[in-house]
Amino acid sequence: MGAPDEISIRKQAIEWLKIRSDDGATPINREEILDFHYGGEPFRLQPTQTGIWKPRGFESALSIVTVYRGPGQKRPYEDAIGNDNLIRYAWRGDDPDHHDNRALRNAMNNQVPVIWFIGVGMGPATFQPICPVYLIAEEPELQRFVIAPVDDEAFLPRDPSKGTEIQETVRRYLMRETRIRLHQPVFRSTVLRAYETRCAVCNLGHRVLLDAAHIVPDADELGIASVVNGMSLCKIHHAAYDSWILGISPDHRIYIRADLLEEIDGPMLQHGLKELHGSKLMKLPTARTERPRADLLEIAYNKFLTAEPA
Repeated sequence: MGAPDEISIRKQAIEWLKIRSDDGATPINREEILDFHYGGEPFRLQPTQTGIWKPRGFESALSIVTVYRGPGQKRPYEDAIGNDNLIRYAWRGDDPDHHDNRALRNAMNNQVPVIWFIGVGMGPATFQPICPVYLIAEEPELQRFVIAPVDDEAFLPRDPSKGTEIQETVRRYLMRETRIRLHQPVFRSTVLRAYETRCAVCNLGHRVLLDAAHIVPDADELGIASVVNGMSLCKIHHAAYDSWILGISPDHRIYIRADLLEEIDGPMLQHGLKELHGSKLMKLPTARTERPRADLLEIAYNKFLTAEPA
């Protein structure tokens, strides 16, 4: 068999993953990832033991993996955020010439798209595929690469003489794309999986009607958001929570703003909001380590108590 067609395989794998994950809306497990075929034959898209995968015959890495760990648990290799607010992916070990590190360096130098599998749960191992991503720079003194999730057509700072310096307009673009293409889908998948795809307030179980709501906004934090700062909420209760119509206390009780309790409007207000006042959340993660942090709930609840009606 001749050398594999790297470009064709990458393109087909990325398109296949987008379809299987509903264009990034739904995570997929390890067994489902094994369903990928190329040329009528099974073709592995991710490694089994390491975090970097270069199939036989490839010059550059095809995929990277960030394993799932619950809140407070340490990963074997921690992803980091640089001063430019872009994600860093660590070398394997500390040898720059390790074959996995060479595979990543080749992906950077060849400007080829890479698949990033980010773990969002275990039992079975479940991943949010983010693709394509590009390795846009290397920081050998820190033993890591700089990653940006962007389209093939996007402008990237390829000039090696610039090192890791990124023009301000490009930096802002990459920061925005990092949030939209990486942090948001990973946060959503992690939170919905923890809540078993149900609304914490009303137990609604239709994924298309559910959001991963932040307890405390993460506007100033580009790190991958933690499940303990999120709740699975249906779109009605998410909007009510964000607009201070609905509050959730640190002991997981639901409260409705006082003026709404006096209002007469219709069945949605009555059954969807007012009747929930004082009741407990209907759904919480089974794992206590994934439940919303009390201090974050308290911050949001205090804002609810002092919010003025719109």
